[in-house]
Amino acid sequence: MSELLRIRWAIAPTIAPRPLINCNRCGGTKPYQCSGKFRINANGKRIDVWLIYRCLDCDNSWNFGILERCNRRDIEPTLLQGFESNDPVLARRHAFDVVALRSRVGRIEEFPDVAVDKQTHGGAPEVTSALELQLALETPTSLRLDRLLASELGISRSRLQTLEERQLLSIDPDGTKALRKPVRTRTVVRIDLSGEADCEAIISAAGG
Repeated sequence: MSELLRIRWAIAPTIAPRPLINCNRCGGTKPYQCSGKFRINANGKRIDVWLIYRCLDCDNSWNFGILERCNRRDIEPTLLQGFESNDPVLARRHAFDVVALRSRVGRIEEFPDVAVDKQTHGGAPEVTSALELQLALETPTSLRLDRLLASELGISRSRLQTLEERQLLSIDPDGTKALRKPVRTRTVVRIDLSGEADCEAIISAAGG
């Protein structure tokens, strides 16, 4: 493969998953959206913490349990302060916890929208005609790898398929079958663009 330009893509979902809940006010199953606010209940030394969700149609509330009957002494002071101050980073971390949400609700609405921060690693070779993309996810996403690559590189998914067939595209781990699966953290994508007429444009897009 030609001289590699190594770029790290830090991928962060932009829309939190929405649990689908039977709203007793609307009278049917509705998507609920994270409010970014915590509810705390203290009963003696025991503390319960919930993340508050609101029905998109009627604003009815639903509480997503974070801590249940925890002894105050077992909660780090900075964490407790974060709950009490509605720390947005802490709220985001729990709002994007798809596994925990699904375990409590069962049905959730996921969104493929992501923001990608691109940073070159190790400097750029004098002549570049190949890419190594190192993917890192802040939280899981339902976005397929081929859709991410097509969007960020400015090429079609059929073009990716052609590069795969010509053995100019490789993916570690899982091989090119990973193209049709959701993006996974620590995935490394290598693309040899030597001989491609739009090589420079693709490399420019890859680096942002």
